[in-house]
Amino acid sequence: MANPRAKLAEYALSLPAAQEDFPWGERVVKVRGKVFVFLGADAAVSEHTITVKLDEAHEHALSIEGARPTAYGLGKAGWVTVPVTGVGLRVLRDWVEESYRIVAPKRLVAELDARSA
Repeated sequence: MANPRAKLAEYALSLPAAQEDFPWGERVVKVRGKVFVFLGADAAVSEHTITVKLDEAHEHALSIEGARPTAYGLGKAGWVTVPVTGVGLRVLRDWVEESYRIVAPKRLVAELDARSA
């Protein structure tokens, strides 16, 4: 996988009302002002991780080697920092979408579901 974080950013930005932002020098994608995926700072490319909020896939994500509950107390709220190397792009996209579904307003989740129908 050449640049999985770039592919994940592209996917995240394709979701309804998603917008890119750069708070704290870190690339994130938000929906209605709420972050649903942290893509890391460009200077931190050596880390190769993303951070997503998970419910259903939480335990699976934590079982991946190198995954950890997110720092700053976010881990207690379901946020997981996972490596993008060694994890299939499809799984990572599923986790980005799950995070979006948790954070996004119900109307936007319904819009996403309508796209898939």
